[in-house]
Amino acid sequence: MANALRIGSVISLCSLRNTTPHLPLLSNATRFPPKFPFFTLFSSPNSFGSPSFRTLSSSSSSIDEAVTTTEAVTGNASGEAESSIKDAAGLLDIRVGRILRAWKHDEADSLYVEEVDIGEPEPRIICSGLVKYIPIEHLQGKKVIVLSNLKPRNMRGVKSCGMLMAASDAKHENVELLFPPDEATPGERIWFGSEDEKDNQPAAATPNQLQKKKIWELVQPHLKTDVSCIAMLGEHVMHTSAGSVACQSLQNANIS
Repeated sequence: MANALRIGSVISLCSLRNTTPHLPLLSNATRFPPKFPFFTLFSSPNSFGSPSFRTLSSSSSSIDEAVTTTEAVTGNASGEAESSIKDAAGLLDIRVGRILRAWKHDEADSLYVEEVDIGEPEPRIICSGLVKYIPIEHLQGKKVIVLSNLKPRNMRGVKSCGMLMAASDAKHENVELLFPPDEATPGERIWFGSEDEKDNQPAAATPNQLQKKKIWELVQPHLKTDVSCIAMLGEHVMHTSAGSVACQSLQNANIS
């Protein structure tokens, strides 16, 4: 047996079996770390035999490409997956909002209806299932976080155009709205990462793209609060220009 492991025997055995060593394959796309969020490294070589570089724009094809790459590497190395989830999160249009007024839905006991200023000419109408968790007087005038590029939904006769983002415990017995710092301005777009990354945000996906590519469903499981109740995407802080987004008291909570 020991003799069979000699180098010469191995070479002979390989030739008899007509096998060749397997070469390592590059993945379809490998993303750079977050400090280079808009470059993708592709395995197809250019004329110099080196991998080629492309920048990601805000076009429909680039959004499709970003999401496809995210889906492809989610099950691969954790560093690649985390970077790609962050790219997908950049396609969400998350805004600072302020609730102008809120009332109970006439046809649904569990729903509030809110008028929310997110910096547009007219306030958004948003329905939220918060009646069991938050007294209505705690909503009036409150600054909130709004996911604004969801497709509108008809909720018992009221067209809801967005979602108030909230933290909840594992049993969904306690729910708290996320809120920005007091100095944050309604309409400001929120990003994930360091303060230096604010100006590198890609254009948000359209509501149709968000639904078709299931971008929210891809990102949402990675949104949590930390031990300080700060909203996080993995290790990346949810930021406004005035500071980080948080909830009141729920630690290590799910965000949706």
